Formats: sequence, C-alpha cells, structure tokens
Amino acid sequence: MQPVPKTSDPTEAELLQRARDLLPSLRERAAAADQARSVPAATIADIQAAGLLKILQPKRYGGYEMSPRVFFDVQMTLAEGCMSTAWVYGVLGVHPWQLALFDVRAQDDVWGGDASTLIGSTYMPVGKVTRVEGGFTLSGRWAFSSGCDHVEWIFLGAMVPPAEEGGAPEYRTFLVPKVDFSIVDTWHTLGLKATGSQNIVVEDAFVPDYRTHRTRDDTTASRPGIAVNKSPIYLLPFMQVFARAVSSACIGGLQGAVNAFRESASRQVSRNMLGRTADDPSAQLVIAEALTAVDQLKLTLARNMDDMVAHAGRGESAPIEDRLLYRYQSSQVPEICAQHVSRLLKSCGGSGVYLHHPVQRYFLDIHTARSHVANNVDMVGRNFGGVLLGLENRDPTV
Repeated sequence: MQPVPKTSDPTEAELLQRARDLLPSLRERAAAADQARSVPAATIADIQAAGLLKILQPKRYGGYEMSPRVFFDVQMTLAEGCMSTAWVYGVLGVHPWQLALFDVRAQDDVWGGDASTLIGSTYMPVGKVTRVEGGFTLSGRWAFSSGCDHVEWIFLGAMVPPAEEGGAPEYRTFLVPKVDFSIVDTWHTLGLKATGSQNIVVEDAFVPDYRTHRTRDDTTASRPGIAVNKSPIYLLPFMQVFARAVSSACIGGLQGAVNAFRESASRQVSRNMLGRTADDPSAQLVIAEALTAVDQLKLTLARNMDDMVAHAGRGESAPIEDRLLYRYQSSQVPEICAQHVSRLLKSCGGSGVYLHHPVQRYFLDIHTARSHVANNVDMVGRNFGGVLLGLENRDPTV
C-alpha cells in the first residue's frame, strides 16, 4: 500500500481541545448509552471525525504516530464526560499501535481499503488452535470485548501448540475479520455499562500466520511491522501501552467525579440539620485529596511514558526495575481512584444513593474497571516486589 496523503497533523493541544469539545455531548448521551449498553454510533463517529483514533496509528495509514502520553491525555479528558466512552476509546484506539507491529500484509488487510477501519479485542488465552498449512484454524468463545459493536476486525488471544514435540506452547494474538466471528450479548453489569463488552465466538476460522502476533515476545523479531513503521513508539513494551489503556480512564473518571461533586456540593444543604456540604470539614478534605490524587496520577503517567519513549528513541529499553515500577503504578490507578471516588460518594450524603446522582456513575464505572486482569494490583505488585528482593521477573511483557 502507498502511504496515505494528508494535510499537516494536528498538535497535541488541538487534539485535547477537540476531546474537550466533545464533553457536553458525552454527558448528554451517557444515560442513554448505559441503557443501550453500547457507546452510540454517533459518538464513535464524532471521535473519528476529531481524528482522536489516529494518535497511535502509523503515518503510512494516515495516522499521527504521537506519543502514547498524548493518547492517554485524550482518554482521560473524554472520561470526564463518560467513562464508558473513554474506556472504549482506550481499547479501540490502542489497537492501531498493536496492528503496526504485525506483518505489513495484515496491516494492508485492515487498512488497505479504509484507514479508519476499527479493531476490537479480547486477549483471554482461551482459543483452540490447530496448525494447518499456511497458518492456523481458530475456535473458541472469548469474553469482555469492549466496543465490539463498532469494529470490522478483532484481536483474539490463544495459546499456539508447539511446532515440535517437547516444545512449549506460545501465546499469540490472532487477527480475525468480522465475517469469521459473532457477537453474543452478555454484558449486563453494575458499571461501565455502555462499553458493550460482549462475548465473541469463532468456529474453525482460518487465520494465516502473518495475521498473528507473538504478543508476549517484545523482541524486534516478533514485530515485523517496525520495518515500515519506524517511530520509536512501536518499540515500547506491549503491556506498558495496553495496560494504561484500561486504567487511565479511571483518572479522568475521578476528575469527572470531582467536577460533579464540586458542582453539587457547593450548593447542597442537608435536610438533617447538618448545614451546607461546602462548610463540612470532611467534604473539604475529601475534595482536596481527590483532586491532588488526579494530579499525581497524571504526572506519574506522563513521566513514565516520556521516559520509555526517550529510551526507545535511543534504541534501548528503560531499566527493568523502572519498567516494573511503571507497570505497578498503572495497576494501582483504579485502586487509588476507587478509594477517592468512594469517599466522594459518601460525602454526598443521602442524595448520593439516588441513581440520578452524577457522582454515582463514576463510582460504579471506576469500581468495575478494577476487575480487569491488567489492573490486578496485588499480582503486579508481588512480581515487582519479588524482583526488588532478587527474584526473577515473571512478566516478559513489561
């Protein structure tokens, strides 16, 4: 495929402003999106029209090849209006980064006719794989495919049996077109309702070898796409990019909860003779600490991404202890945000129990985000702590 001609790329500031301009419509659509259990097609169209899904896409396919830090800044901004939308944005928007690592033939399969084509995913290693000439056959049922209603292709995880007797199985991501998978409606949840994270079913689909990616192998040999996509961002470890896509929406969600609490609490007067919420010392402390947490989490994310991109630009990786720290800090995000949003909701008093209260949606969404396996803070922390104490690193994707 020939590179896609286009005008000059937008700046980081322009992209952030475009995201902020979408917030009124995201807030307006949030309740209906929850009811439908899917982000509206109009919202996806708005996000695409703003160019926000091009941030991590290769330039040869009309993308911007910008730092993941810009991508996560946009995601956090969107989450202030609707965390489900931001979650879906994070999942769909990070996939162009991974596809850029695939064989160029796979990239052409997806983007050759339309560079705006979207890819979904579910990386659970549950697929049944059989080796055949030229590739594999794939079958299985996968859960938690966020935003799958809007995609034409999907990434699916599976363990590939060894090519030789005695060998070890190998985890790969399989790229599968819509004609080969079906969606099963299972997403009835307490939070992140509009993400539409449904089940995916595949029955004996042929997947050519070039449409697979050895996802747990971060060597250049497992990333043939970097022969044409030469930006340093495509050298970053897989989990450092993907894990942030399923944790960073919580930071924006906490900011959204802070915004909603400030608006409601500044004028709320208790009916139980407790006075104005704004005069409550506990509420004052809760809002101050929540906003400080947002600031600290954003600064940490920016520092970590900038450091890893700088190392990648020099053709090297950040030290392993730094990368394990960054991975642990990513997994901590939903836990920290959940603690603060819980305190915010408690400070809302009796009004916070009503379903229409604006802080409640952020509370439910953030607590739901904690359940993603990439946000398993104890598992990630134990690995990091073990390395600090002299044990071997058990996570090759950091």
